[in-house]
Amino acid sequence: LALISVPAMRRAGYKPELMVGTVCASGTLAQLLPPSTNLIVIGDLLRGAVPPGQGMVPVTVTDLFAGAVFPGVLLVGLYLAYVGMVAWLRPGHCPPVDKGAAPSVTPREVIEVVLAPLLLIIAVLGSILAGIATPTESSAVGALGAALIAAHQRSLTWTVLKEACISTGHLVTMVFTIMIGAAVFSLVFRGLGGEALAYDILATIPGGATGALTVVLLLIFLLGFFLDSFEIIFIITPIFAPPLILLGVEPLLFGVLFGVVLQTSYLTPPFGFAILYFKGAYPDFPAAVAYRGVVPYMGLQLFSLVLIVSLPQIALWLPNVMIEASR
Repeated sequence: LALISVPAMRRAGYKPELMVGTVCASGTLAQLLPPSTNLIVIGDLLRGAVPPGQGMVPVTVTDLFAGAVFPGVLLVGLYLAYVGMVAWLRPGHCPPVDKGAAPSVTPREVIEVVLAPLLLIIAVLGSILAGIATPTESSAVGALGAALIAAHQRSLTWTVLKEACISTGHLVTMVFTIMIGAAVFSLVFRGLGGEALAYDILATIPGGATGALTVVLLLIFLLGFFLDSFEIIFIITPIFAPPLILLGVEPLLFGVLFGVVLQTSYLTPPFGFAILYFKGAYPDFPAAVAYRGVVPYMGLQLFSLVLIVSLPQIALWLPNVMIEASR
């Protein structure tokens, strides 16, 4: 995203803070919108966190994907509104693009660059939300579709395929290594009575279930300053998910809010991963500029979090409809 959009914004004379903030915030949406790997891992852990005999339906990854639609659309709308307001109030920060300098685009380029990836996204997400395929099966659809698009563009080579397999292997190894360590940690924690201690602590927090949920979300947000998303998921979920559910927090709502907070943590300095990735692509941007650029978007994300907590029935409308239809 940065390699494509930043050169065009630089030519147009955008303010550096607006460039960095917009690119970093837009990139972090991948942590929330399906098929987010964060939601897949959260859904897998939450499935075992629902205590038996409570009359609650176990959370599935498909439910989380559906629940993340509203927060994702909300954030996109807030980002668009913020950029539009900046362009209206301070035109010098967001000047219009010179139409004469825009390169011509052929219909074939539109199909290859825009329509083909869009159809692939619809096929992957549509198969999950429609209940046709599981997330694992839909990932095979996505891999096959991406390979066909690359082959059509004559960019599918053995070197590219080898690098993709190696990168995937590294990611899977990292995730499973963290998962094994977290599983050992949670077993020891539960064996020593830590789960009961966590419940007693959360039960004493003023505000009941809402107060306990707020404290846990705040803890996740603070951990996002220093830890990777997978590490936070594997540590927080086994410790706090069962007590929160026993206190009356909807498991699906907790999973959706968990994903929103993790997405926010990707922007928080000093270890905001989105900022680090941007700096890796454009090291000439000062870190202070990047930090100032992401602050407004952090505020928008926190506002969306408050709105979702205040109106959970809107965020959970689509997954609830899907659950009722499956019954």
